Amino acid sequence: MASLSTLALPDGRTLAYAEWGDPEGRPIVTCHGTPGCRLNRHPNQELVRGTGARVIAFDRPGYGRSTRLPGRRVVDVVADVARLTEHLGLDRFAVAGGSGGGPHALALAAKLGDRVTRAACVVGVAPYDVLGEEWLTGMDPMNVKEFGWALEGEQRLHEELTREDAEMRARVARDPATVLGDFDLPDADRRVLSRPDVATVIRESTEEQSANGVWGWVDDDLAFTAPWGFDPSTIEVPAAVWWGAADVLVPPQHGEWIARAVPGAVSRVQQDAGHQQDPERDVVLLNRWLLDGLPWD
Repeated sequence: MASLSTLALPDGRTLAYAEWGDPEGRPIVTCHGTPGCRLNRHPNQELVRGTGARVIAFDRPGYGRSTRLPGRRVVDVVADVARLTEHLGLDRFAVAGGSGGGPHALALAAKLGDRVTRAACVVGVAPYDVLGEEWLTGMDPMNVKEFGWALEGEQRLHEELTREDAEMRARVARDPATVLGDFDLPDADRRVLSRPDVATVIRESTEEQSANGVWGWVDDDLAFTAPWGFDPSTIEVPAAVWWGAADVLVPPQHGEWIARAVPGAVSRVQQDAGHQQDPERDVVLLNRWLLDGLPWD
């Protein structure tokens, strides 16, 4: 399937997207993490095709080949995805987002509820203005430092993330398993990141996500530390919230808050897991729930 397609948006921006999985399957629109891009996909596409999912991934503004949208809020993802899915002829679709993509998936569920069938937020961040200082509790010091730059403002954040991106690219060129550098990751995360198939995805996405600079990463961080522009308590579609008890990138209180805030949300807490999902098991469980509502227990 195509790893790069583009759509001209009404405001003159370009939105880049890719399709993965089964081209004849039922659609799931995915929102990548932070930083990330449309090339962040499951490493085993045969497994994804076996779930019957047609996965549509897109570069948020400023990432990959998508034009930047300065000052964007989390809720601004809605207009882009509405236009993309209309372009693809999709009346109804499921949505999923991991990590920094989690809030964006929730925005789609809240604002496109007449078109979204189910929504999943996996290790997603909670609103900063709700959790306050608790938002940073349990985060690795590297993440705390990054969001400190965001709170200082766009200029400082852009300078620091430009340096961080260059260092990340150099690490990944040597060994993709070190993509997260000095983060004190749990063993479960390190096992996933050391897989050869995951390494391929890391290499490709790291190169592509900042192809036109780090503005996507900058704007994500700024959006996370500002009001989202929508209320998760207004979500009416079936929603799932997953998190790992050992996650040091997005600590458990984020998932706990989202699970409480979204009416009727069903939760999955993995006690020994961190930020990474089990590549062999979790995509099957998640897609079965997103497409058919099948329980994962």
